[in-house]
Amino acid sequence: MSEPESSQERAKKYLDLGHSEAENHAKTQLELYEKHVKDTSSVTNAISEFFKTNLFGFAWHYLRSRFGPRHPYQAYPRNDDSGVYNLQSSIASRDEITLALLSDWASDTEESDRVAHLVAKHIPDYTIHMGDIYFVGAPKEVEENFTAPYASWYYGASGSLALSGNHEMYSNGNAFFQHLLPAMYIQQGDVRKTQQAGFFCLENDYWRIIGLDTGYTSVGRPFVEILSPPDCHLKKEQMDWLRDVVNIGNPDDKRGLLFLSHHPYISAFREDYARPGEQIRELLGASERPVIWLWGHDHRLVVYNQGRNGKGPLAYGRCLGHGGLPVEIQMPDPADASKIRYYDRRVRKVLKGHALGYNGFALLSLSNEKLTIAYRDLEDTCVLTEQWKVDMQNGQLGWEVIQVLPELAV
Repeated sequence: MSEPESSQERAKKYLDLGHSEAENHAKTQLELYEKHVKDTSSVTNAISEFFKTNLFGFAWHYLRSRFGPRHPYQAYPRNDDSGVYNLQSSIASRDEITLALLSDWASDTEESDRVAHLVAKHIPDYTIHMGDIYFVGAPKEVEENFTAPYASWYYGASGSLALSGNHEMYSNGNAFFQHLLPAMYIQQGDVRKTQQAGFFCLENDYWRIIGLDTGYTSVGRPFVEILSPPDCHLKKEQMDWLRDVVNIGNPDDKRGLLFLSHHPYISAFREDYARPGEQIRELLGASERPVIWLWGHDHRLVVYNQGRNGKGPLAYGRCLGHGGLPVEIQMPDPADASKIRYYDRRVRKVLKGHALGYNGFALLSLSNEKLTIAYRDLEDTCVLTEQWKVDMQNGQLGWEVIQVLPELAV
């Protein structure tokens, strides 16, 4: 099957159709893309700063920001907001809805700028940052990546939302809650709402996309938390919301479930976190329906075999931690390699003796019962396209690979 059409091809198609709304939208978005690239090309970090062998920068930021009380937790309902939103296209006449997902992107590097410019090129309805603002999620780092006039983050016309990772919490979450969330928003009809908490649910008649907050509980005692990370459990307020407001345990709701989090439910490379999955399974009850779960944290692109961690749900797990940091491409311990279906280990360049892979992002497309994910690298190559189809009678998911580069096979 051929590669999905590019954003320019989609824009040209709209223009050729002669639909005034689509024509105006396409023209406007192409102009905005050109302006976005022109105005958002100022970076402050070199990607070499982020090697594990160069800890000084992180240690300095950590010592400056880590101590003090954690920011109070924010949960729904808050300001008359339930945190559950209807998915909507930014073009009223178009049924397809698109979302760009980026994790470990906010590093203010040349690579993160290039990825953000590609996101702008594809003009998604929604953009979601899945956590980790480097080095420690400080106010200046939020500004440089998201809120300054020169920041390269692309704000989707239908919404732009954020999850927190452990790095936001190394500064106690203060900048995340006080500076980033007020800049994030969701469009509901003609009303724009500011993001009120570090988790959310986007839904339509076929799918529910649930952003989970694993970041707030990813920190503990300073220094100890780095050597022995906490379990990233979902706080009681979030569990109450999932049970009482989202009602994910409703046996009559057969919509497909896609979870987003910063921390990995499954990993073949470093620590993974079974507890959030076990909490989700508790809420799902006796249902054995599979879920899709996307996360970051590991700085690589990995497609895992369908599996479960501990007593968690059966999941199609995907790691998208290749947004802006040096992309790691080493193979895991052979005992863990069997977890992996596809893994992008292509070498982009060698820096300081380290082979670096390709940064990128995931572009989701929702069209009725079908959910398609195209994984694009910073050269705008589509390295993998996969698709699920939800059976609305029983909530089961059919899955197929549409296209994959041969180099991704393990």
